[in-house]
Amino acid sequence: MQATAHHKYARISPRKVSIVGELIRGKDVKKARAILLHTPKAASELLIKVLDSACANAESKYDLDRDGLYVSQVLIGPGPTLKRMHARAKGRGYRILKRTSHITVTVAERSGEES
Repeated sequence: MQATAHHKYARISPRKVSIVGELIRGKDVKKARAILLHTPKAASELLIKVLDSACANAESKYDLDRDGLYVSQVLIGPGPTLKRMHARAKGRGYRILKRTSHITVTVAERSGEES
């Protein structure tokens, strides 16, 4: 059984999140949470919240044990980009792109043979 959690329109660049997301893909939930707690990146806080939400979904919807779960998928996609202008010399304006991300974490129950 798999349980998912989404965080849409996160105000952080998808590239920054995917660097941290690579660290936890395929790991047990406890180990993934420990890695995120000790990673000094802004994206780790967002991923902790989404990971906890996915685990809570697995426990409440499918009655799965939190100790037997692992991170099966971490998907990070680009969201809409906010376009802003920065005033420059001679009345010009430079564009500032404020990127957003869609984060999806899927946890699944590990079978007894793989442990």
